[in-house]
Amino acid sequence: MGRPTVHDIAREAGVSLATVDRVLNARPGVRAQTVERVQNAVQRLGYVRDTYAANLARQREYRFAFVLPDGASQFVETFKAALQEAIGAQIGERISARIEAVPSHDPHAVVRVLNALPADKLDGVAIMTPETPQVRDAVARLKDEGLPVVALVSDLPSSGRDHFVGINSFQAGRTAGVLMGRFACAKSGQVLVVTNSMHARDSVERRLGFDEVMAETFPHISVLPSLETHDDPDRTDRIIAEAFRSNSDLLGVYSMGPGNVALLNALRSTGRLQDLVVVAHELTPSTRIALQDGEIDAVINQNVGHLVRSALRVLRAKCDGSEIFEAQERIRIDIVLRENLP
Repeated sequence: MGRPTVHDIAREAGVSLATVDRVLNARPGVRAQTVERVQNAVQRLGYVRDTYAANLARQREYRFAFVLPDGASQFVETFKAALQEAIGAQIGERISARIEAVPSHDPHAVVRVLNALPADKLDGVAIMTPETPQVRDAVARLKDEGLPVVALVSDLPSSGRDHFVGINSFQAGRTAGVLMGRFACAKSGQVLVVTNSMHARDSVERRLGFDEVMAETFPHISVLPSLETHDDPDRTDRIIAEAFRSNSDLLGVYSMGPGNVALLNALRSTGRLQDLVVVAHELTPSTRIALQDGEIDAVINQNVGHLVRSALRVLRAKCDGSEIFEAQERIRIDIVLRENLP
């Protein structure tokens, strides 16, 4: 027997095609007993709905908003380019995406943008911002409006979001710890840890994972308190210069955030970059060049194209009420060295 159709459901349930259509699309006007009869027929026949064909027939368009941090971030720019490429490749699937830029270090400004999103003109929202009480409240409002919400890169687990798309940051931090310890070659000394903001959950989790491995496996290496750059090049220059003045036995730097341009420039100014073990996150034009030049030893990367495609698939699945295939949406932790640069 071939794949069951709506005609088979109608015959099995003893109802019209119009009734089957109303039940499958959760439209009103069908008695509860009839709904149950159709649903039982669906289950007996093993009917799996082709949501793509159904949406195409209804001329359904998925309208998504991506809330991304503004500023000069190569990682975010790479993400935007991958998003536009994915939307172009899926034009037949009638997906559109608007990008809303927010100052990620100003939670009140983030909330203003989230609260201004027109819920009646959107089908889902993807958010790449730190989790704060204000952001949690704004996500709750979006959820109350019936919009699915996906957290990107840095999770928002206390917000009621529907899904997280990104790597396991705790595991990524542990991976960075192993790389730092191995590249240090049994030397004793101190390691600087630098990030954009410790308000971002991914930075918190990476720091926890990093500290755990360093304490367990490399106790001869001392890990210094986290330094926050707030994506400010002048601030980055100041705090890196002060760190090198205050600590004479620095042997490594762990960059937990994606903002590496200002950090690399500040480290170059110290004249010691080539002597340090440097582990960073996200393969961008700046980290690629630094890998090629031997200024960075390893980059822990998450495939941006996979991030984008996963976010779009998850949002569509939430709109359609269909299943999310966890194995397909699991973002892999990649370790990139100069020798395996893609």
